Amino acid sequence: MSKEYAQDYSLQELLVAASAKEIMDGDVVFAGVGVPTLGAMVAKLTHAPNVIMAMESGSIGPQPYRVILGIGDNACVENSICTTSLWRLFSDQQRGYFDVGMIGGAQVDKYGNLNSTVIFGEGDYYTPASRLPGSGGANDIASSAGRTILTLPLQKRRFLERVDYITSPGYIDGYDAREKHGLPGGGPAAIITNKCVFRFDPTTKEAYLYSVHPGVTVEEVKAEVSWELKIADDVKVTEPPTVEEVRITRILDAGQIYTGSGLKGLTFEKYVQMLETSQEILHQLF
Repeated sequence: MSKEYAQDYSLQELLVAASAKEIMDGDVVFAGVGVPTLGAMVAKLTHAPNVIMAMESGSIGPQPYRVILGIGDNACVENSICTTSLWRLFSDQQRGYFDVGMIGGAQVDKYGNLNSTVIFGEGDYYTPASRLPGSGGANDIASSAGRTILTLPLQKRRFLERVDYITSPGYIDGYDAREKHGLPGGGPAAIITNKCVFRFDPTTKEAYLYSVHPGVTVEEVKAEVSWELKIADDVKVTEPPTVEEVRITRILDAGQIYTGSGLKGLTFEKYVQMLETSQEILHQLF
């Protein structure tokens, strides 16, 4: 069956669709809050109906009617298979039960290491320019999942040769470093951004430019990366989102919390309207 591609979409919506396409039908996905959960939900409602999504709070298999705003959000347990404890969920992950981990961060480096702990600036760990929320479950996900999908905006201040602090390990310093450190998971498979997709060399484990999104040039990408970026011999154009992927994304994130301006301008009345609209439409899809 041929796909009908959308003509009207934002780069952020393309990021969501590209993240969703990394998920295969039947995958068990441990998704972080934000674009990762939105991508997993889009995958489940389009090409991967048998995906089981798990949330850090202990929920397994939720099927919410709108975006999840935090691990304490009631949407985490909506229509779920079961709700267990945080420690049980992470124990299962360490046993290798999760195929995919989807996480983001403030910084990423050429080996797929993520930082969501601290930005040094002119200081150090104890006197940083900015202190961030920290790991949450991200370190466990990156260490144990069969493969990880990293999602974050392409900006030079975020894409560094070496992150200030490794919150969530990628390939550490390349080659067989994960194995030497005893990490059981397979490591990052891709970095999905709002302008391109990076993948990793199977030997050196260094990130390289795999595809650019429609309308984006290789030079634009190189300008936003702080190391000498490796480029694939045949750089592809990222597959655009389908009409259905964009439609589902806009239903789930009707308030454009993750695909637009965030919580700015989102009033309580708009929030209630978003819930009522998405629930009415998505109820027909489950």
